[in-house]
Amino acid sequence: MQREVSHVQEPHIADKNTPYWWEASPVMPLPRQPLAKKLDVAIIGAGYAGLSAGLALAREGRSVAAFDAMNPGEGASTRNGGITSGSIRPDYATITRRFGEEKAMAIEAEGKVAREFLYDFIKTEGLDCDFRLVGQFKGAFGYEQYEKMARGAETLAKKLGIESYAVPHAEQRNYIGTDFYRGGTVRMDIGGLHPAKFHAELLRVALASGLTVHSHTVVKAIERNGSGFRVATSAGTVDARQVLVCTNGYTDGAAPFLRRRLVPVRSRIIVTEELAPDVMARLMPKLMTITENRQLGFYYRPSPDGKRILLGGRDSSRVGDPAAPKLLLRKGLMNLFPELENVRLSHCWFGNVAMNRDMLPRIFEKDGVVYATGFCGSGVVWAPWIGMRAAHKLMGHGEQSRTAFDFRPPSAVPLYRGNPWFMPAIIQGYRIQDHIAFWRASR
Repeated sequence: MQREVSHVQEPHIADKNTPYWWEASPVMPLPRQPLAKKLDVAIIGAGYAGLSAGLALAREGRSVAAFDAMNPGEGASTRNGGITSGSIRPDYATITRRFGEEKAMAIEAEGKVAREFLYDFIKTEGLDCDFRLVGQFKGAFGYEQYEKMARGAETLAKKLGIESYAVPHAEQRNYIGTDFYRGGTVRMDIGGLHPAKFHAELLRVALASGLTVHSHTVVKAIERNGSGFRVATSAGTVDARQVLVCTNGYTDGAAPFLRRRLVPVRSRIIVTEELAPDVMARLMPKLMTITENRQLGFYYRPSPDGKRILLGGRDSSRVGDPAAPKLLLRKGLMNLFPELENVRLSHCWFGNVAMNRDMLPRIFEKDGVVYATGFCGSGVVWAPWIGMRAAHKLMGHGEQSRTAFDFRPPSAVPLYRGNPWFMPAIIQGYRIQDHIAFWRASR
């Protein structure tokens, strides 16, 4: 029986402010390892990208260590929604305008390959991470938006062979138990996994392959040292022939060139208490992952056991853990599913994603250092893929390192040195755009 509570009078909003994922797979420090004096490759960051790169390098016989300022995976790798979308923020037309049609099509095609790679990797390596290829429904606001999305789904099916199709409003409740949207689209190449379990399993196979991971080891500086690099850390200094930077939303002063190009943005997720089976069957009948076609759209999904709903979105706060962003997400959940008004929230937490001016993931090289970064909120697919491509780039494997995302660095953000003071205003601007679009769609 569900407990009836008033969310307005509940000052803490949710029972726990730590990620729901940590209940089954907590992040932990690793046993302290001796610091090697010399390495073939030093990797900065031990999230999905750093571990994937380290795994590939270690299996090729390289001496390689990854350094993480926190517990491995404590950042976005275990705080995300676990949706394998591999989405790209700019649409096809925008990418074509900026980089040309050839690059745009290559990026679209690589998304399909990257998802297939991830699914095969999980299966081949035997990673126990609750992965299910359940598909994704994307909600439309208004008939005009629905028509545009339907044409896009048709293009995906024809050009890339992706199972993708439109869902008219009359059939919407077969996919999601709400009338909030006016139809939408489905693509069946997207699924869900348990992100903390995925990271823990990736860490397991990487360590077994010979990667050394130093947790709670801050990288202070990366400097040229003859033909290689000297990496100064809180545990000492190591000489490395090559350096790979795989930080993203938690990039710090050790990578100042990257820090001026990545803007950390808070993303927040709420989780309901366990819901009755008939409620879950009514609200999420196909147990799909869900997203929306708006600038600050929500993303949501059932928990891997099918008993809860997780809902996430962007958070304009920058310090502390204020109540307003939590209440905004709860209001969004109520708008979608009014019958959940009195349902208690078990968890609410936030973490950083990283945006850049192109809004595209990237591999690039600067002064001999290789960077694999810029996942823009879709790191479940892109971080392992880009991390492995970067590793093969370091090893000189031409075909295995080939990717449409290996090109110039993203442009620096003017007047930015790591403090995203402007983000609340930008997010508010997106929110206004969404309100205007929603108003027009409802006329």
